Order: sequence, then structure tokens, then C-alpha cells
Amino acid sequence: MKRAIQRAGLVLFALITVLAFAGREFIMPATQPARNYPARDEHADEGVTVAIDPYDTPEKMHVFTVDWLESGYLPVFVVITNDSAMPVSLNSVQVQLVTARRTKLAPATEDDLYRRIARPRSSGPSPYPIPLPRKKGAVKREALDEIQRAQFAAKAIEPHSTQAGFLFFDVDGITAPLAGANFYLSGLRNSKGSDLLYFEISLEKYLSVPQSPASSAAPKN
Repeated sequence: MKRAIQRAGLVLFALITVLAFAGREFIMPATQPARNYPARDEHADEGVTVAIDPYDTPEKMHVFTVDWLESGYLPVFVVITNDSAMPVSLNSVQVQLVTARRTKLAPATEDDLYRRIARPRSSGPSPYPIPLPRKKGAVKREALDEIQRAQFAAKAIEPHSTQAGFLFFDVDGITAPLAGANFYLSGLRNSKGSDLLYFEISLEKYLSVPQSPASSAAPKN
């Protein structure tokens, strides 16, 4: 009897989760200047600031139509502000999220995301040695739109402007991926073709600030 009640509770929870994400459209969060976010690295001499805002709670996930946390992906909102007088190129940008155990995670590709939501995670081993490709037609239109609109796609940042978007990291099987982790971004170049110094952001800057459901960005005093 007890097991039956537990199973019924799990089914109800799953149904509520599905209904919560059904019939919604992706909403890009309002973007503030990068210096307004707690987790940031500001290069004052270069005039560029990079900030990140992980979407690691059910309350923050309301902007999505897909439950990325349930799918094993951590969405990270990346914000880059260029306060310099020259444009900054993002064509050669490289990003890594390095966990406390030194696991190096690269952002997921569109195909990675398509495969994951077209073929939900299974509790048992796969009968195939490699993941089989899935057609985009197997993914709902809302999810396709979300993947294309949500991802950070800017190739340049004009002077005195900000660009933002999400990067998705596969944290399936990783316990507490943010604790002790660091975010690295390199490859930004100014209009002269010179590389900017790499940016390093400790996720502890994010975890140490009380989070509100609406936003974790805190205006700078």
C-alpha cells in the first residue's frame, strides 16, 4: 500500500511538471549590464565585463518551455557588456565550465539539445553503442524555437552595448555542479585583432548571494 501511494505521488508530480511547461513560449530574460550581476569578471582596462547567471532552480525555469534541469542540462545566462569605444569580436570565443572535481564541460550544441529532448533520459543502459541521431521533427515546435532563440549567438558586441543568451551544460550525473566550479571565457578580440585577457568567474559568487525567483541580478551600488 505504501509503495502504491509513493508511485501515485511520483506520477502526480510528473504530471504537474508536464502541465507546468505545456502551452508556454520561451521568454528571454530581461538583460542588465554585466556589472549588475553578482557572478562577473570585469576588465576595467579593456572596458569589457562578462557575467553569468545560472538557471538552477524551478522558479527561474519559468522562462523555458522545456524542463532543462529534468533533462540533465544546466542553462547558464551569459551576459557580455562592452563599455569600450571599439567593437569586440566573438568569432573565436571558447567557453568551459570546470567543476570542483576538475570535470571540464563545454556548451552543448544544438544537435546535443535536440537529441536529449527527442529521446528523454532512461534509467537503464542503452541497447546501442552510440546515441542514434534524431530528426528535428521529433521535437515539438516550441522546443525547436526555444533552442534557436535561447542560445547565445552574437558574433560581435558594438561599443557601449550588451549581448546575452544561454549556454547549456550537460550536468547529468554530476552532484552539485556549481559548488566550487569556475566559468572560463576566452577568445574575445578587439577591432585591432588583439586578444583580450581571458575571463574567469567563480560560481561561488553566484551561490553566495540570496536568490529571488524573478532574477539573481543585483544592481551594483
